[in-house]
Amino acid sequence: MKKILIISDGKVGEHFVQRVNETYTSENIYYVVQAKEKKYEDINPARFKFYEFDSTSFYKLANLLKMEFVQVFIILENQQDVEITIKNIRAIKKQLRIIVLNQWQMTNEDPNVALVNSNEILASRFIDYLPNVPVIAQNVGLGEGEIMEVLVPFGSSFVYKHLGVIEQKNWRIVALYRNRKLLMPSRRRMIQPNDILVLVGDPTVLKSVYRSIKRELGQFPEPFGTNVMLYIDMNIVSHDIIPELVRRAIFVYKKFKYDLVIKIVNPSNIEILEYIKSFRDVNIVVNIDYDSVNIDEQFHSDIKTYHVGLVIVSKEMFANNNVRKVLYDAHVPVMKLSNKQFSTVKDAAVILSDNRDLEKVSATIFDISEQMGFNLELYNFLNEHQSEKEQVIEHYYNLSTIFSKSIKVFQENENPIRVLKQKENFVQILPFTQKLTTPKMYTIFSTDSERLYHKLDDFHQVFIPVQL
Repeated sequence: MKKILIISDGKVGEHFVQRVNETYTSENIYYVVQAKEKKYEDINPARFKFYEFDSTSFYKLANLLKMEFVQVFIILENQQDVEITIKNIRAIKKQLRIIVLNQWQMTNEDPNVALVNSNEILASRFIDYLPNVPVIAQNVGLGEGEIMEVLVPFGSSFVYKHLGVIEQKNWRIVALYRNRKLLMPSRRRMIQPNDILVLVGDPTVLKSVYRSIKRELGQFPEPFGTNVMLYIDMNIVSHDIIPELVRRAIFVYKKFKYDLVIKIVNPSNIEILEYIKSFRDVNIVVNIDYDSVNIDEQFHSDIKTYHVGLVIVSKEMFANNNVRKVLYDAHVPVMKLSNKQFSTVKDAAVILSDNRDLEKVSATIFDISEQMGFNLELYNFLNEHQSEKEQVIEHYYNLSTIFSKSIKVFQENENPIRVLKQKENFVQILPFTQKLTTPKMYTIFSTDSERLYHKLDDFHQVFIPVQL
């Protein structure tokens, strides 16, 4: 739950609180400070906490600001009260974003203080009714949500990404505002915290983009889905490894906050089925398909039915080229479990390649590493294609700062696949692109570390689709 502080008095402040109450969201909780108690209709006590004191009181405001707020709204009728309140907040919280109703032509150089000029808002609405005068930004387009303005929060998955690596299908970033200045988008421009992005595109797509921009660590397997699925085809997976595979999948799913679905197709061992059924509970669903099933026919339906965001398979299943293609087409992350212990894994290894795919999936990599408790290691094979890799390394260092998660970068003259083979245990994380669907026999002479993923087949691996 995000905590938002509202400091208000007067009719405008009262009207704002009432409108906020009518705008339903289950993700925010509002703390309202008022000099005098006011009565509101149908207020939701679970979402609103009211305090009655003068906001210019440093002592009382300091006690309230011991909580972590994401934003403060100041809607007061006295300019001096507004200025003192801002000063008090800044003495306690240096970077907290403050939104102020400005009725007095106030100025402020703090980039984290947004002054909303009431006179300009009223004047712009009246100008909209004048004939032969173009409308500026407001009410442009169809008014159906095809134009959207989004503030990029500090912990966003978009922060420190270059615009050129963000896949923009059926939508575009058409402008970027930073410190009240317009910046035109370019492939090499990097998004910073508190940037404002102007987006244009299909309204449904923009809603998804908005959720992705606002997404922070601790959400995986979202936005791909919510639940984890262990998929076992007993015609492919060796029966003697299935019990251990199930135990490892349960260990993995407990690291996340959603449910586990164990899907069994082509069952052929009663004893193993009874063992798997014993794990059924509120958070673990066991689905056994007793009909002869081809993965092509049922898999995508299961992904949709159970809203799956992570698929777990054995290395035997992932080695099957047809299965691998079906997994790729599903566009959800895949965790391939090897025969090594999973509970002892401490490191997640990422091998840098000559493309920028790793920048596209960086937020998911950090999210997985954070929730699983992995140390994040980047392996850079020094060759002639260094410029692209250096930009990716810079991006990862920036993300490590905002997510407060340290990383190690290994600059290797030797092929990092050979180096990693010497490690005792780790998880390799890499982008899941179409080139991974190529049969192994066609990668014999390849130098692409992603195509050669099977060289590290004895270790656990996570494959992340390259998509928004």
